[in-house]
Amino acid sequence: MTPIAILGCGYVGLELGRQLAPDHDIVGVRRSEAGVERIEHAGFDAIKADVTDPDDLARVPDVDCVVFAASSGGRGTDAAREVYVDGLRTAIETFGARDDAPDRLVYTSSTGVYGDHDGEWVDEDTPIEPTTEKTEVLAEAERITREEAVDHGMDGTVARFAGLYGPDRYRLDRYLDGPVTAGYLNMVHRDDAAGAIRYFLDAGIARDDTVLVVDDEPVSKHMFADWLTDECDVSRPEKRTKAERLADGDLSAAARRRIETSKRCANDKLHDLGYEFTYPTYREGYRVAIDGYRSE
Repeated sequence: MTPIAILGCGYVGLELGRQLAPDHDIVGVRRSEAGVERIEHAGFDAIKADVTDPDDLARVPDVDCVVFAASSGGRGTDAAREVYVDGLRTAIETFGARDDAPDRLVYTSSTGVYGDHDGEWVDEDTPIEPTTEKTEVLAEAERITREEAVDHGMDGTVARFAGLYGPDRYRLDRYLDGPVTAGYLNMVHRDDAAGAIRYFLDAGIARDDTVLVVDDEPVSKHMFADWLTDECDVSRPEKRTKAERLADGDLSAAARRRIETSKRCANDKLHDLGYEFTYPTYREGYRVAIDGYRSE
């Protein structure tokens, strides 16, 4: 059984651990007692440690693979840099210095690194153009994964996630109540985000590579909202154009940039690698949430 450490074992990491645990020795790492308890409840080993502290990471046993899925907790750019850049580099250096060092690193990034492409399609060959300080941090972490991990004997994989949804993150009210601003949604269900990484590890593929992890059908927010409200048997929500929403003047700089950033993410490479989705589109992925809403 391959030993694997999941650093930052949160929303995706917990599901990844659950999927890997039957066939691998998994240890999940969180910096809080509550996080450790959630890992233990998920059924695999847990260690309380801060990914930015090499002394803490020294308590993690030797593993063949490190999955870096830590989060900055929605805090500002400085916190993001501390986790995604400093923490990632600390993990690479700490594990890479061991006599029995891992030979593989997987870093979970975000499609936010693409910037704005005016609704056009993007894939792994599209140059990234981060437009915010935080996405610049994520792009730097991708570079560290590809270029610095190899100096410590590790093949680096960047799993570039689209917007995550799933249990506790369906956010139905956002689209049922409205108003809904124009743009595209690029999504992947939590189980498939974890499933793609599990597949990479089990198949021994996507080493020294970047792969977009997104489902089969990016969809306009207006179309998604109409589909969702129809399925929930409620009235369709109010719609806004981007110009109308931007003219309101009550947006933060980050919210404004999110509205102005538009793209559709292609998953041809993920399919070519052989991954089979549990939830190929939002239609399958939202079914349990819709059924739950209607039953209430």
